[in-house]
Amino acid sequence: MSMIAKPKVRATREAMPPPAGFEALDQTHREVVAVLVEFDRLLQHLDDNGADAVAQASAKRICTFFAGTARQHHEDEEKLVFPGLLLSSDPDLVQNVRRLQQDHGWLEEDWHELSPQIEAIAQGYSWYDVAHLRAALPVFTALYHEHIALEEGVVYPAAKRHQQALAEGRAQRTG
Repeated sequence: MSMIAKPKVRATREAMPPPAGFEALDQTHREVVAVLVEFDRLLQHLDDNGADAVAQASAKRICTFFAGTARQHHEDEEKLVFPGLLLSSDPDLVQNVRRLQQDHGWLEEDWHELSPQIEAIAQGYSWYDVAHLRAALPVFTALYHEHIALEEGVVYPAAKRHQQALAEGRAQRTG
């Protein structure tokens, strides 16, 4: 896997989601975990049933989620959460944000590898390689779990503190 180069983003201190935005980001993380479980169940289902109607419906949900919701989630983080944090004077925080940006590239690349097979299942084709999916899914799942833990444990709290400091600074200037 090669690292996907990210275009330089001009960081501003104002780019932070509203507090409700963090709840939406956290909700997407919960959905990621649920869809990864569904992905694992799909592989188990394929052993006994092939790409039947149940497998096709599951594969369609998985494709829709990772090609849409998950991808948009990463774009939202890149635009709304990360820019202000990249200006931080805390080198560990900046390194963590850069790691998350790199993860987004790896996750996208992993999905590009998995998606043709999942799309084949969604269409009811039998040319998918379940052994390949079994080997690739644990890597994809582990990266997502590590990624979410870093975001929720380190980066989102820092973003919330940064957002609070900005709000307090605005309040002092206007009050």
